[in-house]
Amino acid sequence: MPLVLDHFTVAILFALFASIILGLVTKRSDRERLSYGLYCFGCFVLALFGIGWFMRLLHG
Repeated sequence: MPLVLDHFTVAILFALFASIILGLVTKRSDRERLSYGLYCFGCFVLALFGIGWFMRLLHG
């Protein structure tokens, strides 16, 4: 049975994994890693909704 994911789910998974990697490789303490990872995830999700909303305005 093939795994079928929609675009939104894949974008959220990308945001999650990218945030984990960015948090791990850029900060030194666990607290900094967690806070930076959450910040990056929030920025990714905000950008996802912002770009999606903008595209909706352009295409109707």
